[in-house]
Amino acid sequence: MKLVNRLAKNRTTFAIACWLMARYIRFVERTSRWTMHGAEAIQEMLVRGEPFVATFWHGRMVLMPGAWRRVGAGRSMRMLISLHRDGVTISRVIGHLGIETIAGSSSRGGMKALQEILRTLRAGGSVGITPDGPRGPRMRASPGVATVASRMSVPVFAVSFSATRRRVFKSWDRFLLPLPFGRVVVVMKGPIEVPRNATAAALEDMRARIEDALNEATREADRACGLTPVEPAPEPASDAAGMAADRT
Repeated sequence: MKLVNRLAKNRTTFAIACWLMARYIRFVERTSRWTMHGAEAIQEMLVRGEPFVATFWHGRMVLMPGAWRRVGAGRSMRMLISLHRDGVTISRVIGHLGIETIAGSSSRGGMKALQEILRTLRAGGSVGITPDGPRGPRMRASPGVATVASRMSVPVFAVSFSATRRRVFKSWDRFLLPLPFGRVVVVMKGPIEVPRNATAAALEDMRARIEDALNEATREADRACGLTPVEPAPEPASDAAGMAADRT
């Protein structure tokens, strides 16, 4: 991301770089053979005009616009993006790919973002969220998705992808960059039903189910593409201690 930070210092250069990144993603999308697993449930909800939350890991977001084009039937999707500089870059890039964004995270702009998410869901729209973004830990879901889904009583879908031609970076999220002329496998899990106004214990159960579904989808996609599955980061110490206390 050091290169992105340097480019961001010049608005014109930054804008061109984001456009080029978007063109590259579209090139990969168009030159890849796509296999979709589990898309039927999302398509049924779209036909009925029912809102939902789609989740995907931070390291597997790059082809989510392409996956949405294949299941979204021309419907709009809004994606929650952080106000961090990396988030600004992502927002610019996916804007070129037809995805609208909601700016905010748990650390910055959270309340305004939550209001916008709820407004979108009430209007029958759908929202995409990376529950381990913007800073991790990798492939560990924060409670935010379950909380939002409970407020609106909307289901959650877990979505991931892998590619036969790719580069996996040694970044905190093990970002997977697909390369052209390969096969892309998208795996979708759900719906995960979240009860309205769930208790704290029920929300934790939903959070864990969402995390498990996302990791299962990621493992399935990686194995289908011949990649040793990327593993989640170790559980945060506070969570591990709490789970140990529950078992005593």
